[in-house]
Amino acid sequence: MTHQFHPTALREYDIRGIVGDTLTEADAWAIGRSFATIVRRAGGKTVAVGYDGRLSSPVLEAALIKGLTESGADVVRVGLGPTPMLYYAEAALDNVDGGIQITGSHNPPNYNGFKMVHAHAPFFGADILTIGTLAAAGDWEAGSGTVRDHDIFDQYVTRLTEGFTGGAFRIGWDAGNGAGGAVIEALVKRLPGEHHLLFTDIDGTFPNHHPDPTVEANLEDLRRLVAEKKLDFGLAFDGDADRIGAIDGEGRVVWGDQLLAILSEDVLKEVPGATIIADVKASQALYDRVAELGGTPLMWKTGHSLIKAKMKEVNSPLAGEMSGHIFFKHRWYGFDDAIYAGLRLIEAVTHLGGSLTALKSAMPAMINTPEMRFQVDESRKFAVVEEVLARLEAEGADVNRTDGARVNTADGWWLLRASNTQDVLVARAEAKDEAGLARLMAQIDAQLAASGIERGESVAH
Repeated sequence: MTHQFHPTALREYDIRGIVGDTLTEADAWAIGRSFATIVRRAGGKTVAVGYDGRLSSPVLEAALIKGLTESGADVVRVGLGPTPMLYYAEAALDNVDGGIQITGSHNPPNYNGFKMVHAHAPFFGADILTIGTLAAAGDWEAGSGTVRDHDIFDQYVTRLTEGFTGGAFRIGWDAGNGAGGAVIEALVKRLPGEHHLLFTDIDGTFPNHHPDPTVEANLEDLRRLVAEKKLDFGLAFDGDADRIGAIDGEGRVVWGDQLLAILSEDVLKEVPGATIIADVKASQALYDRVAELGGTPLMWKTGHSLIKAKMKEVNSPLAGEMSGHIFFKHRWYGFDDAIYAGLRLIEAVTHLGGSLTALKSAMPAMINTPEMRFQVDESRKFAVVEEVLARLEAEGADVNRTDGARVNTADGWWLLRASNTQDVLVARAEAKDEAGLARLMAQIDAQLAASGIERGESVAH
């Protein structure tokens, strides 16, 4: 027997699709067959499986486990919870060789997908393509694996709080009806201070707001809570709690790169001179701040799997992305866990004077755009970036090619890169004033127009 996946399902960092359309139970079964085959051929045997709160997740879990066991893998079911809980199970349980979380992350309710880890390392890119290659050939191991349940919830919550040195704050927590809700409920009972919770009921229809804390509109409920209760700050989480958002006591968003600047200061006190990694979308102010603190800033490609692999390579204790993925190797395991990042933020604020609002106010006032996304044909997206790079280099522009084109000018910088997960180009710009930002935007428009693309309206993501 062989299996073909929908051409859009196998992504750079995960497998994802619209349930019943581009992602089916048959796909879940085939993923199980292929992943178990990869694990067994690498000398492993056991795979941990978790799932998020989407309505389709239990059915996909059953099909996945059927596939895993039919290729001879033993399965440890860790149940409903956030993606980082599955990552924790793979890292901490004895004799576990890989892990799969069924999750649609921050996508709409009709989506679902699979995030994978193998041998304590990210599973992405060529690894995911191998899933498709094995399925297309029906090149699967055969066997009859076992299934057992392992309730890791309490162990995970206990590990989250291990060594916690944060003070007593008044904090709002918005779980967005995502898979982290129950963990957050259990966690705050163990923390000092006063905690106000929003939308911790796990509900795959996301009845209150979309579970993506990087979109400012999704933070309105948290902002209202912080204002009404006069809280110190607020934390928000995406659908599978591997991405964090934050607002200070005045309701201002503390963006991903700003969170990383605060967390870096705390970590660099304990690991002087360490390499701190951020993606190409991060503010220049972050890189400057890390250097000022005596750290070694490293700009790297966007994408949680790419960042994790780079961290391992350069032995970095901390990394982050604008999208709210924060990765701690310092006192943790190197994977992106937004709930753990929230705890480390509480610690950092404690150690750095006790006010997130003051830390935000002290940051340099940069003017930047949100992440802008422009629809482009899948077959053109990488070609457009190459065309832009060729023109810029012919002009002698100051270009960083780490991930697309990041162009430095006297006004600031702008970025154009192809998304690895969608048929869009992603742009961002940052300047010291509005006039400079307008000039940077004009450069982006000119480059897009030269490749036959009108900037038009940015598409949602």
